[in-house]
Amino acid sequence: MKLKICGMKLNIGEVAALQPDYLGFIFWEPSKRFFDGSIPELNKTISKVGVFVDANIDEIIGHTKRFSLNAIQLHGDESPEFCTKLKEQFEKQNIKIDILKVFSIKDSFDFSQLGPFENSADFFLFDTKGKLPGGNGYQFNWEVLKGYPSKKPYFLSGGIGPEELDSVLEFLQKEESKYCHAIDVNSKFEIAPGLKDIDKLKEFKNRLFETKS
Repeated sequence: MKLKICGMKLNIGEVAALQPDYLGFIFWEPSKRFFDGSIPELNKTISKVGVFVDANIDEIIGHTKRFSLNAIQLHGDESPEFCTKLKEQFEKQNIKIDILKVFSIKDSFDFSQLGPFENSADFFLFDTKGKLPGGNGYQFNWEVLKGYPSKKPYFLSGGIGPEELDSVLEFLQKEESKYCHAIDVNSKFEIAPGLKDIDKLKEFKNRLFETKS
């Protein structure tokens, strides 16, 4: 099991010291966690994920090069054709990078939407459907994932905080978690937007990995 901490902005070094597997940086200007700073040098075991919402290919590639990103998270209405073109552009420029395509869920989900992205996305990410593309602070009904038809690994996101740890551990014992690659956390571990609560993150990570080890 992997851990992704998203919405990085203010205390990156402290969070990185916890050695999560992924750190997410949001490059969508309306977000309270919009990132336009500099990323300190990180341990090579930490993947830097750039989060984009309906950005164009040139913008995504520009940010990828500027910040030496390891993964791209597409959090908007990007089409399968867009994802394919993006993947092709990365390959042309010899940029090795993972593409995460996000799908928002509330009480139900049409899993046939995944099919057209099977070849262009390396991971799927399931988040809560809300007013904003992420960071809404509440979770969707994980029972929906009983219908997951793919073998592609996915990230579980949406309103996961310290209080949800027991629910997460319970979920990870179920068949529908078989392809769950990572737990993605953000707003419920914050003191303020982009300022993470290190103690809460540390306790969550320790218990998550202690149980899964």
